[in-house]
Amino acid sequence: MSTPFDISSPDSLNLPFPASTRQVTGLVNGIQTDVFVTSFSDKIMVAISQAGRLAHWLHVPMENQNPGTEGMHTLSEGDDALLPLKTLTTTTLLGGHSPGQDTTGQLLARQIATAIAMKTPDEKRLLLVGLGLGKETADRDSFFAIVDLVLQCL
Repeated sequence: MSTPFDISSPDSLNLPFPASTRQVTGLVNGIQTDVFVTSFSDKIMVAISQAGRLAHWLHVPMENQNPGTEGMHTLSEGDDALLPLKTLTTTTLLGGHSPGQDTTGQLLARQIATAIAMKTPDEKRLLLVGLGLGKETADRDSFFAIVDLVLQCL
């Protein structure tokens, strides 16, 4: 049965008008980080903000994902199991011009899109990702802490 926040069934979404939103707050490298996931009928918007910032916007078309075997994505064992899907393409819409910011943002957006694709192989809605992260979040532990917060909202 579909719940208001269920993104696992894109064909039979039970979304209240105008859209459902899930939110979680956590600490990433000692900095309060807010994550919002809003499910619209035609897109999924993920906003990740620190200190109220949203300076970098990216999108990932989900219709080009490769569903793998029998409609389910398959992961290989080992180190490759944590990598984003190769078939997902991320494009910066606004921001991301400082050194390293665009690369980190694109990797985060692809990782989030991969998580959605693993959970919902038939997902075709556009993923829109807004980031407002400080420079203190450029390390590996911060990256995984941010992904963990997003997974709590999906």
